[in-house]
Parts: sequence; C-alpha cells; structure tokens
Amino acid sequence: MRTNRVKVVSFSGIDGAGKSTQIEALHDHLRGLGCRIVSRTFWDDVVAFPAMREFISHRAFKGDKGIGSPEKPISRRDKNVQSWYVTAARLVFYLFDAVSLRLTLATISERDADVVIFDRYIYDELANLPLQHAAMQLYVRMILKLSPTPDVPYLIDADPEAARMRKPEYPLEFLRRNRDAYITLSQLAGMSVVAPLSVEETKAKIVELFSAKCLRTQDRPGESSPMPAGRPHAPTPNH
Repeated sequence: MRTNRVKVVSFSGIDGAGKSTQIEALHDHLRGLGCRIVSRTFWDDVVAFPAMREFISHRAFKGDKGIGSPEKPISRRDKNVQSWYVTAARLVFYLFDAVSLRLTLATISERDADVVIFDRYIYDELANLPLQHAAMQLYVRMILKLSPTPDVPYLIDADPEAARMRKPEYPLEFLRRNRDAYITLSQLAGMSVVAPLSVEETKAKIVELFSAKCLRTQDRPGESSPMPAGRPHAPTPNH
C-alpha cells in the first residue's frame, strides 16, 4: 500500500502548454537530488476501458491518430466533442477513472519511490466538462473527494494561440474554452497555477513550488526535521 512518505506530483494543462518539457525538467532535478522517481501517464496507466474509448474516439468520431506538430497538423475528435450523450458517458467513465487512480497509487509504496510524477491527472478529464453549470461543479467536487489529491498539482497555464501553434490538434475556440475550464477547476481543486512564462522561468517556478510544499522545514517545535540532502521527508497526509 502507498504510505504517507511518497510525494505525488501532477502536471495538467491544455494541449501545447509545455507539460512534457516541464515534467522532464523536474524529473532531472529530483534525480539530481537523489530522489527515486516513478513516472505515470494518466491515459496509459490509469484510465478505465482504454480500448473502448480509443475506438469511440477514432472510429465513431472519425478523429485523427497521433500527435500534431506545426509541420504535420492533425484534427482530433475526442475531448472536444461536447454533445450531451458524450458528456453523460464521460460522467460514468470519470467515476471509474477516479477509482482506478486510487488503486494505482495504492500500489506504490515508499519502497518503490520518493516521488510519483503524473503526466496528466483526473483534472485533465474534468476540464472537458461544462463547468459553468452548478450541477456539474457538484459532480466535480464528488470526483475530487474520491480521487487522491497530489502534494503538488501543477496547472501549466498557456496562451491558447501559442499552444495551438506548438501542437495543432484541436480548434482554437475549443482550446480557449478548455483553458477557461482549467482555471475554474484550479479554484475548485486548489491547483498550483504556473502562469505563462519562458521555459526556463517556468522550470524555476515549478522547482520553487515543489520545494515549498514538499521539502520545506517545519517551523513548529516537535515537528519532523528537514529531509536529508537528496531525500524527501515524510509528507503531510494525502487528502
């Protein structure tokens, strides 16, 4: 079972926000400190019924496969499909995903890793929902209570126009709506929003946030001491 010593970090944001670059940078930084890292990709390692969902995306909605690039743009048809019956299906799928996420983390103990880094998280699914509706926000709060809360849930914010130039897969209007949903979700979930900065400034901000939340010295007498160099101290309980 997962213990309270394992730190959990998640990276979320619109497509093209630069999450992969920042995940790699934090991974290298923590490895340099001597931390043992376990990496998880939400779609590959967590989601329930992936084959069925892949079929729906590529066969039923006729979306392109792969990852778009400026030289070879593609047109995906999955999370940007907003019909009522697709939203209803998402409500069911995301419930299973929240349970699967809890089970996935339960298999990682302090014997396996000091830090678990997630490329996307349950937040990236919830951002596909119409969060402007009060009933949908109630559903989101339920899923958030069911899902383990990361020690540092990063939201890598990005300008939709710039993000689409880097990764042309979805219509610009969808990316704008998706970004707004992420901002709303960050308030509901208490995510650490990293504003659009240069790549190097973003790296520094991410390390700063991680250090503040996971490596800080306890101020009160009787609390645990700072972690030894290169190894995290015992984290606060998972929510």
